[in-house]
Amino acid sequence: QLQLVESGGGLVQPGGSLRLSCAASGFTLDYYNIGWFRQAPGKEREGVSCINSSDGTTYYKASVKGRFTISRDNAKNTVYLQMNSLKPEDTAVYYCAASSTYCSVYGNQYNYWGQGTQVTVSS
Repeated sequence: QLQLVESGGGLVQPGGSLRLSCAASGFTLDYYNIGWFRQAPGKEREGVSCINSSDGTTYYKASVKGRFTISRDNAKNTVYLQMNSLKPEDTAVYYCAASSTYCSVYGNQYNYWGQGTQVTVSS
């Protein structure tokens, strides 16, 4: 069974940090471009970051650049999203997704999705 599972979400104060994990089972992440998306209540899903499968090139939404870092550990078949200096506007359900084509902000380019993990930034 092909599956992506996110973990690491939670409640954090503004300025705090979290590290999200996206673990794959049933397939190897090495060959996929992995994106992180988020969806806040009442808002559309948006692309946050992506890491390219071929050369590790990374992409970030402007509002998270410099605060978030995406990385992959192929040995663990896992992709991470390190989130620092978190702001209340980062509150959302975060999803990871795997694309066999390329990194994109459009969800329809992705073949597999995780179930999501809640991130809440609040004092």
